[in-house]
Amino acid sequence: MDTMKPITTGNQTDDAIVCYLPSMITMNGVWEGDNPLNYALPLFILQLTLVVVFTRIFVFILKPFRQPRVIAEILGGLCLGPSLLGRYPQFVNSVFPLRSVMVLETMANVGLLYFLFLVGLEMDISVIRRTGKKALAMALAGMVLPFSVGAAFSLIMNVEDGMTRSTYVLFLGVALSVTAFPVLARILAELKLINTEIGKLALSSSLINDMCAWVMLALAIAMSESEASSWASVWVLLSSAVFVVICFFVVRPAISWMISRTPEGESFSDSQICIVLTGVMISGFITDAIGTHSVFGAFVFGLIIPNGPLAVALIEKLEDFVSGLLLPLFFAISGLKTRMSAIQSVRWVGLLFVIPLALLGKVAGTLLVSFLFQIPAREGITLGLLMNTKGLVEIIVLNVGRDQKVLGDETFAIMVFITLIMTGLVSPIVRAIYHPTRLLIPYRKRTFQSSRLDTELRVLVCVHTPRNVPTIINLLDATYPSKKSPMCVYVLHLVELTGRASAMLIVHSARRSGRPTGNKTEAQSDHIINAFENFEQHTGHVSAQPLTAISPYSSMHEDICSLAEDKRVPFIIIPFHKQQTVDGAMEGTNPAFRIVNQNLLAHSPCSVGILVDRGLNGSNHLTMNKSSRQVAVLFFGGPDDREALSYACRMSEHPEISLTVMRFVPGDDAEEILTSEANRLLYMNVHRERMQDEEYINEFRTRTANDESICYLECVVNNGEQTVAAIRSMNSGHDLLIVGRGQDIVSPLTSGLTDWSECPELGVIGDLLASSDFATTASVLVVQQYVAPNVDENF
Repeated sequence: MDTMKPITTGNQTDDAIVCYLPSMITMNGVWEGDNPLNYALPLFILQLTLVVVFTRIFVFILKPFRQPRVIAEILGGLCLGPSLLGRYPQFVNSVFPLRSVMVLETMANVGLLYFLFLVGLEMDISVIRRTGKKALAMALAGMVLPFSVGAAFSLIMNVEDGMTRSTYVLFLGVALSVTAFPVLARILAELKLINTEIGKLALSSSLINDMCAWVMLALAIAMSESEASSWASVWVLLSSAVFVVICFFVVRPAISWMISRTPEGESFSDSQICIVLTGVMISGFITDAIGTHSVFGAFVFGLIIPNGPLAVALIEKLEDFVSGLLLPLFFAISGLKTRMSAIQSVRWVGLLFVIPLALLGKVAGTLLVSFLFQIPAREGITLGLLMNTKGLVEIIVLNVGRDQKVLGDETFAIMVFITLIMTGLVSPIVRAIYHPTRLLIPYRKRTFQSSRLDTELRVLVCVHTPRNVPTIINLLDATYPSKKSPMCVYVLHLVELTGRASAMLIVHSARRSGRPTGNKTEAQSDHIINAFENFEQHTGHVSAQPLTAISPYSSMHEDICSLAEDKRVPFIIIPFHKQQTVDGAMEGTNPAFRIVNQNLLAHSPCSVGILVDRGLNGSNHLTMNKSSRQVAVLFFGGPDDREALSYACRMSEHPEISLTVMRFVPGDDAEEILTSEANRLLYMNVHRERMQDEEYINEFRTRTANDESICYLECVVNNGEQTVAAIRSMNSGHDLLIVGRGQDIVSPLTSGLTDWSECPELGVIGDLLASSDFATTASVLVVQQYVAPNVDENF
C-alpha cells in the first residue's frame, strides 16, 4: 500500500496519513459488491456533479437579483464545505474524504489553468496602451487606498508563524485592491451601463487594475515562497520577467508564423491546436517551477496568442467545458477550505467596520480622481462602487496565501466573506443611487409619414447574426440614399448577455484600428461591421455607425428603444425570427428573437419594420444585375398601411425600382356588413380611417401621376377568402412585398384569417405572406407606424 499526504481542507489536519490502493481507480460494479464511493473515478464524478448542481441552483436563485455568477460559485463551494454540509462527518467521509482531495484539487487547478489561459486569450493589451490618463489615474487611485486599508486590517490579524508582516500585508492588500474585469463587465451589462461613458471608463480602469493585480500577485507569491533567502525573491522575479520576455519575443512570433502557414478560411489542424494546448501546460509548469504560480504562466501564454482565427478555434473548443464544468471545482475547493466557524465572535464585530472601510477605500480614491477630471460626484461614487467588484483573481490570491501558510483559517474565511459581501453589494447599491439621465430632445419625426424626403434619414438596423446582413443592406440600398436625402444607418449588433467572458470583450473602436477578431462573438461583429463599411464605401450618401447591445433577450428591447430615442430615428428595422430553408419553408431560429420583436413592437418610440428574409440575399438579389427591381405594397387601410406606403414612396425615387401599389377595396357585401346596426361603432372607426386613407392615396397618386415606374391598382374583395385569392394571383416576380401590420384594425376583408395566424406580431396579412404555405420568393417587410400616447401628443 502507498501513502500520500494530501492538501488539507478546512476541517482536516496537516499530519493526517492516508492509505490507498493504486488499483482503486475504477470499480468492478455494484453487482460485485463494490462501493462506488471507495473508488477514485466514480467518487470524482459524484463530486463534480454535486458541484455543478449546487452552482446552478444558486445561479437560478440569484438570477432575479442580477448577481454575477461568481457569487453563485462561491456560495456553492461554501455549502459543500465545513461551513454547512461539511460539518457533518458522514457527508465528509462519504463524499469528500481526505483521500479524494488531491484528485479534486488537481482537476480544479487544471480547469483554473485553462480558464486563465482563456482570460489572457480574450484580453487585448493594446487597449491598455490606448487608455487615457483618466482611466489610468482612476485605476491607480482605486488601488492605493484599498491597499492601505488592507495593510491597516493586517495589523489586527495574527501573522502565521514563519511569515513576515510585509508578506502578510501584501497578500491582504492585493486581495482588497483588485477589481475583477470580467465580473464588472457583466454587472455593467446587467445595469445597462456598458455602452455609457461611465461604463467605458470603469471597464478601462478595471482592465488596468487587473493587469496590475497580476504583477502584484507574482510579487506576493515570490515573497511568500522565499523566506529562506532574501535573494530567492529576486531570482523568482527575474526569472518570471525572463519568461515573459521569451513568451512575447520568441513564442509569439513562432505562433504567428504557424498561423500564417494556414490558408485563410481553412480550419486549424488538430496538431496545431494540440501544440497550443500543450503550450499552456508547459507554461504553467515553467512558472510553477520558478516559484511564481502555474496560472501566471497560462495567463501570459494566452496573452501572447494573436487575436484571430486561432483564438476563435481555441475559445470555441474550451470555453463552455472549462467555464461551465471545471472552473466550479476551483470554487468548490475554496469552499472546502473555508470554515466560517473559525471566525471568532470578536472578528464579526470587526467585519462591520472592515467591509465599509474596504468599500470606501476605492470610492474615496476614485472620487478624488473624479474631482480632478471634473466628473460629477454621483458618477465618481458610482465608479468607486463598481471598482469594488471582486472575482477570480482575488480568490486565487487567497488560495495561494492559504496554501503558502501566509493566511490562516480565520483570515481566509474572513476574506472570502468580504469578497462575497463586497461583490454582492455593488449591483443593488449602484442601481439604487445611480440613474443615468439623458437629456433627450423630443422629436416629431417618429414616422416615415412625418419625415420629409429632402432631409437626412436616420435608420436603426438590428442584426442578430451575419446572415441577416445581405438582405438588410439590399433593403437600405433600395431605400435610395441621395445627396438631397442622405442616410445615416445605426447598426446595432444584438448580443445575448451570458456568463461567457467573450461576450463582454467586444470593442468596436479596436476593430477600426485594425485589430483582428478574437472570438466567435467578435468574429460575427467584425463580419457585420465589414459588410456595412463596404456598403458605406460603395454607396454614396450613406454613413454607417456600428454599435453593440449586450443584454438578456427579455430586456433587449430597452436597449433598442433607448438608442432609437437617443439618435432620434424614425424607423427601426429588425429581422423576423424565422429564416427560409433550402426547400423554401420558413424555419424558426432562436425563439428568443421573437420575444425581442414582440417587446419592441409594444414599446418602440418610432415606427418599426420586421423584415422576413425570403430571397433578397439569394437568387432574387436586389443589387445583382437587375435593370428593374419589383416592389409591391398591399394597401388595406389604416395608419400602418399608410406608413408602409410612405416607405415605398421613398423607394420609388430609386431609378431601378418599379413600384406596384395594390389597394384592396371592400365590395358591396363587405359594405353591408360594415353598415349593419351591429357594426355601427366599427363602421365609424373604419370610416374615419378611410377618410385619411383617401386623402393620402390621392396625394400619392397626384405626386406620382407622371411616373411610369409606379403602377396603382384597386382590387375589390368582400371577405378573407377573396383577399387571399387576390394576393395569390399577383405577379410572382416581385422582390419585396411591403404591408402594414394592421394593429387594432378589424375589417371584413380579413375575416377568418386570424384563426390561422401563427405570428400575430406580423398582423393578419403579414403572417399570411410569411407563412411556409404562401408560395413566393419575395421577402416581406411588415411595417408598424408609431402612435403617440396621450402624454406624447405635443411631440
